[in-house]
Amino acid sequence: MSIHDFGTRKSTEKHDLFPWHLIHKSLKIMEELQMEKRRAKNSQIINGIAFFFSVFFLLSALVAAFYTGEFGSVFHDWYLIMISPCPLVTDYLAIGGLASAMLNAGACSMSCFLFMILLKGKSHANTLAGYFLVVAHCFYGLNFLNMWPCFLAPFLYFRLKQLDYKNNLHVCMFATSFGPFISEFLFRYTLKEPHVFGQASLTFSGVLLALLFSVALGFVIPAILPGARAWHKGYNLYNGGLAFGLFGFLVFNFMYKTMGIEPPASPRYINPIYDSFGHSYRAYGTVFFLILFSACILSGFFLNGKSFRGYIHLVKDTGYVSNFADKYGMPLCLINIGIYGLFFLLYIHLVILFTEGAGFTGPTIGVILAALTFTAMGQHPRNVWPILAGYQLLYITTIFLCSVSRGELTWSISTQGYINGVAFATGLCPIVGRYGIRAGLAAGFMCASMCTATSVLHGGLVLYNGGFTAGITALILLPILEHYVPNVREQMKSQSILLKTMIALDETSSGRKKQSQGSHGSAGH
Repeated sequence: MSIHDFGTRKSTEKHDLFPWHLIHKSLKIMEELQMEKRRAKNSQIINGIAFFFSVFFLLSALVAAFYTGEFGSVFHDWYLIMISPCPLVTDYLAIGGLASAMLNAGACSMSCFLFMILLKGKSHANTLAGYFLVVAHCFYGLNFLNMWPCFLAPFLYFRLKQLDYKNNLHVCMFATSFGPFISEFLFRYTLKEPHVFGQASLTFSGVLLALLFSVALGFVIPAILPGARAWHKGYNLYNGGLAFGLFGFLVFNFMYKTMGIEPPASPRYINPIYDSFGHSYRAYGTVFFLILFSACILSGFFLNGKSFRGYIHLVKDTGYVSNFADKYGMPLCLINIGIYGLFFLLYIHLVILFTEGAGFTGPTIGVILAALTFTAMGQHPRNVWPILAGYQLLYITTIFLCSVSRGELTWSISTQGYINGVAFATGLCPIVGRYGIRAGLAAGFMCASMCTATSVLHGGLVLYNGGFTAGITALILLPILEHYVPNVREQMKSQSILLKTMIALDETSSGRKKQSQGSHGSAGH
């Protein structure tokens, strides 16, 4: 053996003896600790957002009572909201009033906040998404009475399967989209006489049906959520929308069509105060949201080290199976909530200004909040504007076709159904991120053409109708895009979809089950 060979061998042996695997393992542990620290901070900020919004709604209820002159009847109006059937799109500003609707939102949102802080574990981006959707529907269809059977029912499933309560809290929040079914069973479905506004006529069979439906809901929702992901492949942020809509379609048609019962007509409510404002609290709503969104931007700015550093990277994200909270941190997500909220508020003002339709009604206020749902999970102005433009494209196309055929256009882009639909169509923003602007225009165009028709399928009893429409759009559009733009599909094959980047059931066992399994394992050894 030569001296050179001997030296090379010694060098190789030293290299082999060097603990590279320990360094790699240490770096991985440090990375995991850093991510855990970020998630702990994110959880605190998410809980803080929920608390701030909840308190803001309650304070707004007090201000609104003086603004509208409803101060002496707020709680009675809230009672009327809770005992009234509420299919889409029931305007709680017409049934109760601005103050009572704000009180309803404050009470429901504060309840969600209490669950967020009392259940052991961290709050995640999907927890915030569920919170925003609960708050949004508190202005048109969800109230402090009909939310509880739907909200609590999934805990039966979690208890049976010993799943972590906190990690799946968002499932309970999204289950509240079936709230109108509860009100229907309690106050109208089993009555022999037509429902009389302001009268709560409970029957034993109605209460029993509401309870049975809630229990069934608690076991059906966890079963259908995982499968919903496969239908749209992560391109519809409102993951359960299609599944919820189809389940609502089944139940509604069994209730009425199968049983040979005529579905009730949508009631009309007379509210003199609301009428005096022209069925639109535009000034109040504008100031309300300007304060709310400005506070979000300022809070995020200070939490981000008094800068907007990093936000440019967030708005360049495709939004496809993306958890902004984990990737960029909640301070930047807070900035995104504020900027995106102002962006959507501007859109609402423009369509109301230039077309004739709905104003700042309860549903309009609600969908501005609903538009925030996935601001920590994929939505930002850059990947949403093409979908909004797709709605305008349908409107312009329809105007042109009607002028050519000399037909009469019976709707506008500010008709309530289209205002509601566009907020949920933004859940298709990953299509823009992956396939580009033209695909986003097509998604918005298709979603707009269906948004006012899909609620008929479930009688308006699923508040998640916009997610349902977005899901149908994804089912139609995705195969076409994958066929003509196959390179994007090939890129996606290498990506795994994490549960925390989607609204899905987290099947992580609770600490109680893990402890039980650990003790069984010890005994076995």
